[in-house]
Amino acid sequence: MRDKIADYQEETGNLYNLEATPAEGTSYRLARIDKSLYADIKTSGNGTPYYTNSTTLPVGISEDVILALTHQNKLQPLYTGGSVFHTFLGESISDLDALKSFIIKAFTQTKIPYLSITPTFSICKDHGYIHGEHYECPNCGKDSEVYTRIVGYYRPVARWNEGKKAEYKDRIEYNTFCGS
Repeated sequence: MRDKIADYQEETGNLYNLEATPAEGTSYRLARIDKSLYADIKTSGNGTPYYTNSTTLPVGISEDVILALTHQNKLQPLYTGGSVFHTFLGESISDLDALKSFIIKAFTQTKIPYLSITPTFSICKDHGYIHGEHYECPNCGKDSEVYTRIVGYYRPVARWNEGKKAEYKDRIEYNTFCGS
């Protein structure tokens, strides 16, 4: 694909890049369409089909961030445009020194171009920020909103499409470097 891009650039004089697109909506939409056309096709999700984004590992594959990083190190440097390694941590950031060491290791020992550190947090209308996933405030018992990164930005999980909600439910947070 990179060779084709180079050919098209030479042929047209235009610049192109190879990007790991996030596909927030289409990862669910296309999986639903494919399931309706090809009932036996493999998708992620039990009941609610979805595809993972670009060449990202399935969200429930492992809690070992080094395994995921090693795998993605073979793929992400091939992109000439946007790509990011999302480090989903849930509420497992308890050892900041281990996290700092991981970030340094990730950028010095791999060719991963971008890295996100993504904790999950909740917001209570009365008590504000709450560390981790809490659909009810631990202080007052009222409903709270759970936030995490959908792909490139934070948004309340309740406002995600059904495919992204299924992906979040299947997501295993990385914890091998965070002192869990």
